[in-house]
Amino acid sequence: MAITLEQAQGLIDGAGRYAAANGLKPLTIAVLDPGGVLVALARQDGSGLLRPDLAVAKAWGVLGLGMNNRAIAARAESSPEFFASLTALAQGRVLSVPGGVFVRDGRGALLGACGATGDTSANDELALLAGIGSVGLRAETGAEETV
Repeated sequence: MAITLEQAQGLIDGAGRYAAANGLKPLTIAVLDPGGVLVALARQDGSGLLRPDLAVAKAWGVLGLGMNNRAIAARAESSPEFFASLTALAQGRVLSVPGGVFVRDGRGALLGACGATGDTSANDELALLAGIGSVGLRAETGAEETV
């Protein structure tokens, strides 16, 4: 089972509404299926040139490693040489900051992942959480609570 195009577009719309309502800088949001294939990508007006690559990398990294961004950050801190090698092997598609989130259905089945970039990493993640919630799906971030 994978996230649908309709769900992905709704997630992006919900994240964009959150960004606008909270005065965030322009975001770029990517939604990937469980195999790391891009389902949808949106770049708000004024979002930077590298933002699509960063948004995809945030989502692709969590899928590729099977761990949330917080776990990736802990591994990067404890073993910087390994993380540098991993990043090279992944062609730069692994980031160790918040803003890459697993997307699950109500039963916990993995539907894919999404990534956002443009504001602070924490705000990027908050926008994703709002977007995921707006389409009735669950987020997994590695924070204390899963939404």
